[in-house]
Amino acid sequence: MQETLDKTSLHGVKAGDAVNLERAVTVEKRLGGHIVQGHVDGVGEVISRTPSEHWEVIEISMPADFGRYLVDKGSITVDGVSLTVVDAKDASFTVSLIPETLARTTLGTRQPGDRVNLEFDVIAKHVEKLLMGGYLKDRG
Repeated sequence: MQETLDKTSLHGVKAGDAVNLERAVTVEKRLGGHIVQGHVDGVGEVISRTPSEHWEVIEISMPADFGRYLVDKGSITVDGVSLTVVDAKDASFTVSLIPETLARTTLGTRQPGDRVNLEFDVIAKHVEKLLMGGYLKDRG
């Protein structure tokens, strides 16, 4: 779809390139933390990678207008992988990746300068809309 090409980092993907595909949780399953819809809100860029013995910290830029949806210990989806925010900043954030995530997703190979797809917390977006009166405005 053109929407996908316009709003994601997938416009440069070629046959054989690795991408993450994560199935959405269904309502009959237990929800254990993050609610991921599989939509892409914007594109960020890997700024840095800081390895350590048991995990790796990755800093990722984001479109400035989405910073209001991030909080420390909140959720973010990067290239379809649901993660916990370590440090939410104005124009970037950090996440810690465990060895399993590094080995089983494309995040293990992303390098500074690589573009990544971002999905922000849908609950935060709904709360903002309700607080701003947007829901009532939409209803007339």
